[in-house]
Amino acid sequence: MTHVRIYHNNRCSKSRATLALLQERGCDCEVINYLETPPSMDELTELLDQLGITPRELLRKSEPEYAELGLDDPTLSDSALIAAMTVHPRLIERPIVVAHGKAALGRPPEAVLGIL
Repeated sequence: MTHVRIYHNNRCSKSRATLALLQERGCDCEVINYLETPPSMDELTELLDQLGITPRELLRKSEPEYAELGLDDPTLSDSALIAAMTVHPRLIERPIVVAHGKAALGRPPEAVLGIL
């Protein structure tokens, strides 16, 4: 049985579908409601490394906080973007699945199958 960690938002249909897909595959799922328990800066930095993407690529640009905090400013550092996501976890794209030291975004849900 594969152990996976999923950074999950139950209100998100893609997150629910990804969790269901993992469960159908018999994965042992550690579900982290990241809105209640946001990742630390170190954890988020590690997730970004595992995903192979930049902090800007992980930002949900449609969230009100994105505009309110001026996160579209191209001069903001990666550290500033990561800090914003840890304080405002709704800005983090979801779901993120971690297995075998790798991570994948469940958009679409089947995108996580490559790391199982």
